[in-house]
Amino acid sequence: MKMRRLGNSDLKVSPLMFGGNVFGWTANEAMSFKLLDAWVDAGFNFIDTADYYSRFAPGNVGGESETILGKWLNRNGNRDKVIIATKVGMEMGPHKEGLSRPYIMRAVEDSLHRLNIDYIDLYQSHKDDPETPLDETLEAFGELVKHGKVRYIGASNYSPERLRLALKLSTEHGFPKFQSLQPIYNLYDRFVYEGELESVCVENELGVISFYSLAAGFLAGKYRDQESIEKSARKIRVEKYWNERGWKILDVLDRVAANLSSTPGKVALAWVMARPSITAPIVSATNLNQLHDIFEATQLKLGDQSIKALNEASA
Repeated sequence: MKMRRLGNSDLKVSPLMFGGNVFGWTANEAMSFKLLDAWVDAGFNFIDTADYYSRFAPGNVGGESETILGKWLNRNGNRDKVIIATKVGMEMGPHKEGLSRPYIMRAVEDSLHRLNIDYIDLYQSHKDDPETPLDETLEAFGELVKHGKVRYIGASNYSPERLRLALKLSTEHGFPKFQSLQPIYNLYDRFVYEGELESVCVENELGVISFYSLAAGFLAGKYRDQESIEKSARKIRVEKYWNERGWKILDVLDRVAANLSSTPGKVALAWVMARPSITAPIVSATNLNQLHDIFEATQLKLGDQSIKALNEASA
């Protein structure tokens, strides 16, 4: 498998990243282990998680995903074969939130403990923290890099203005620079990334690891009626796509998939991967059949006419 360089780092990552938000939520520990085994057996090495996952699920408190991933790493003894990315900043309880120096120093130790590792390959701000000066956050990240607890840093959910300012401060003060950005990006959610945010990433050679590549499963054609949405654990996330524009995109996905003897999900993922500025879309699966479909998507090449039709439908 041809690996890709993440930003200006020396991290060589697979063209897809496994989204670990499902671990401890829609995939239990046993299934998570099977998915991770299949992921690395197929030649992929890039895995994303966060301290926050999966606090949003009923009965969870956060840290479940990192804990499962840590158990898998300990069982397999393959730490050197994978690139582990996690995130900090989302609310984990009273006074446990944000990107202040004291909280980052506390949160990174918790993540290292749950992951059962000595260092994190890519430590990311889960979201911007307007209450904390950017230079305080970047200086704290710099201390973690200096002490070998973090190799590189990245950002998620930053505006173009704040991302540009963070990069400027790093240059001026000698802080580590963000090497990657996690934006939402798929055929439906194009507008946050395309435009100024993409320009900042291209100008600064940032790696882009986009999330929601299949719009919570909607672009895979999983939700064809209201009943299927009501039964889904992702109901709240999927409902935003259930409108005329979403149906139009899905209709064109169906037609392109039929012409290529493929599936809507594979085509939607191939469309994201075809964007030159995207390094590795984040994908998730809750069973092995879904994962094998994802693997096949990496072999699907969309022609100019297919990309044009999809662009027009989602414009």
